[in-house]
Order: sequence, then structure tokens, then C-alpha cells
Amino acid sequence: MSPDLIDGKQRDLGDGFVVRRMLPHLKARHVGPFVFFDQMGPAAFGEDTGMDVRPHPHIGLATVTWLFDGAIRHRDSLGSHVDIHPGDVNWMTAGRGIVHSERTPPVERHHGQKLHGIQVWVALPKTHETIEPEFHHHPASELPRVDVDGGQLVVIAGDAFGVTSPVRVFAPMFFVEARLKRGSRLTMPAHHAEWGAYVVEGAARFGDLDLSALDMGVAHDGEPPVLEAREDALVMLFGGAPLDGERHLWWNFVASSKELIEAAKADWAASAERFPVVPGDEHERIPLPPH
Repeated sequence: MSPDLIDGKQRDLGDGFVVRRMLPHLKARHVGPFVFFDQMGPAAFGEDTGMDVRPHPHIGLATVTWLFDGAIRHRDSLGSHVDIHPGDVNWMTAGRGIVHSERTPPVERHHGQKLHGIQVWVALPKTHETIEPEFHHHPASELPRVDVDGGQLVVIAGDAFGVTSPVRVFAPMFFVEARLKRGSRLTMPAHHAEWGAYVVEGAARFGDLDLSALDMGVAHDGEPPVLEAREDALVMLFGGAPLDGERHLWWNFVASSKELIEAAKADWAASAERFPVVPGDEHERIPLPPH
């Protein structure tokens, strides 16, 4: 079966900050455990401006931030306070509920910065979707790298291409940055059943599907697709085992049942103790959307 082409939707959040949403999509609600895939930027912020994502809640998922350029300060209701830079991993497991904010750090805000990266949501298996929340930061030096003919891979999370990331995951999956020279070829890991490839820069061929920059290809079952760089390319590879059932997505909540979504909505609307404040960022919050 040929891979499906995913064309994302672009959204301008203001000040020239553009987000391109690739998942969920009508052709692919999820790929492995990945239920959400955004490209942030590339954007250029002027002096004394930056990104400000006010405190907001999550349940039932893990969020992953991977930067190519810029810096983001993460704070959450566990007391985590860390700046992420290109090559580092911020892995936040929401479980039964967590609140976090993402803002441009003071130094970068003062001088201005470029920002470019990927944010994904990984649905937790039903056995773990209401676990206690966690946050783990992994510097670039901890992530395994794999040299391939004509390129280099960074295994951000999960296992692929003979190595395993130290990031704690809860189901079979892989999330990989691939920087490839023209003509370089990779076969997607055969021990995973679903595969995706998103071209950030350059062009590639995924199975029999041609991908230009900002295109995504996804494949389910059958033989693992071969990825070939048609020119020098930066490609994000991802996938894993099929989800253990469908997921409901509403705003920032992911759950296997609508009841869990409704409970989270009620808690956030009431500012219940289940969603505590973010230390150091206590004075703002994103309100519950009306619909």
C-alpha cells in the first residue's frame, strides 16, 4: 500500500509566528502513538518580543519539544523550570493532569531570536493515561546518534536504527531527526508497524511518494517504506505500534473516554486543585475555550 500524503494547515499566531499543523488529519488521526504534530516557525522575533504560551493544562499525553533554532523556557506545576535549546529534549508526561507554560527566556527576549522547531503529542496507553505527571529534560549529549551512509540520525525518543533513547516512553515508538545528503537511503524500522516522515527542509521520496519541504508521508502495515533524500534534507521520522484504541482530542486534552475529557474541562473551568498553579508563572492562565 502506498503511503498517504499529508498536507498541513498553516496558522498565523501573530507577529509573524506561524504554526503548521500536520496531525491530526483526515487521512491519519494518529501514527503509532503520535496524535498531534506541529511545526513552529521558522520565525524571527524582534527585540523585547517573543513567544508567550500562558499556563494551560494537559491530560492523557506526553508533549515533546524539539528545536532547530531558538530557546524556550518551560515551567510546570511540578516545579520544573528549564530552558530548552536545539538538540535537547523536553518530555512532559501529563498523565492525570499537569499545567505548563512556554515562553521566550529573558536574554533571548531582550536581544531578539529566531525560533524553529517541532512539537508533538504522544498519547499514553490506557494503562498509563492517568498516572502521576512527570517532566524530564535530556541535554543533547545524552541522545544517541547513528551515522548512516550520507547522513546522521538523532534518536530523540523510543528505539530505531539499532539504538534506544534514554527518554522514558510507555509504548513502542520512535522519534528521529535525520539529516541526509542527496541520494542517502534509509529503510524505516521493521519492528514498528506504522511510520511517518515529515520533510522540514529539502525533498525526499518515501516509498513511492515524493515529498517536498513541509510535506508528510504516513504508512501503515506492509513492508517498511524506504526514505531517499532527493536533495540534501532534514526529515523527522516517527511512528510505532498502533494505538490501543481511538483517542478523543479536545483542546489540550487527550483521553480514551469522553468522561475523562469532561472531567478535565470542569476542573480547569473551576480552577480545581487537580490543576495547580505553575510556580513562577502564577498570574496568568489560558481560559477554557467556549466550545
